[in-house]
Amino acid sequence: MARALYRYALALTQPLTFNGQRLTHREGLLVEIDGQWGEIAPLPGFSRETLAQAEAEALACLAASERGEAPTPQLASVQFGFDCARRAWAERLPESPAPYPLLQGTPAHLMIAIEVRLKAWRAAPPERLKLKVARYPINEELAVIKRLSKRLPTTRLILDANGGFSREQALHFCARLPAGQVDYLEEPCAALADTIAVAEATGVPFALDETLSRHLPWQAHPQLAALVIKPTLVGSLAACEALVERARALNLRVVISSSFESDLGLAGLARLAREWALGEPPGLDTGGWLSERLTDEHGAVMTERCRCLYRSPAA
Repeated sequence: MARALYRYALALTQPLTFNGQRLTHREGLLVEIDGQWGEIAPLPGFSRETLAQAEAEALACLAASERGEAPTPQLASVQFGFDCARRAWAERLPESPAPYPLLQGTPAHLMIAIEVRLKAWRAAPPERLKLKVARYPINEELAVIKRLSKRLPTTRLILDANGGFSREQALHFCARLPAGQVDYLEEPCAALADTIAVAEATGVPFALDETLSRHLPWQAHPQLAALVIKPTLVGSLAACEALVERARALNLRVVISSSFESDLGLAGLARLAREWALGEPPGLDTGGWLSERLTDEHGAVMTERCRCLYRSPAA
């Protein structure tokens, strides 16, 4: 069986900040097992493991495979990458809706970006739009939301706080949102108890994201609208699928979402969205922040754009 591991570094079209960590490049690994690929790309600021730790475990797993062992990765991003490279993928799946647009940046930048995007959306405004919040002064973010609400009155807004609000801040924020236009607010607070208190006090629906990635306990709630599953952060595809099954049992929406993977990782996530969340637009509009691709127009990996870290003798 042929096995290989590559490392990539792709420049971002503009610097991005993840939980206080400013990045100008997205770095990760590509694992190949018998001609099938998976991506291992811990997201700084959100993944528990570093890229160096993921690389060390991936190399150890490949070495174990060479010895005839069946490796079981422990790090979430490595689990996801290896599971994708070993998965028996379903064929001829129905197409899912296009990913909803993602907006993030400073309020001043977003005010300009909104006007630029509106020209493209004039004929067909997006059904949903996602906006990162809890990063800048609340009143400035609310001004952006007011502009979106006014210019796109039929578009549902998904607001993602990544647990960045205190309970008091979230209450202040939610009380001033455009009534009826917010689809849901992702993880407004770091503590689930605070998130639930805010939802009960304001009536704004919420979604779980970081709670799932951290494998924290959660229960159904009348204001809980969706599970946002990020496989790179959750880990094994079996763990992701268990969340999907639980969501179905509770009549919750499932959104398969990215962690700024490369185009190869995004293609795998799109396939999972078609399997697990058909009819729900996935949260995969992150590829636009990467300046290059790792796959060609036929989907083949351009290994010349990566650095080879390991190649089995059979390869």
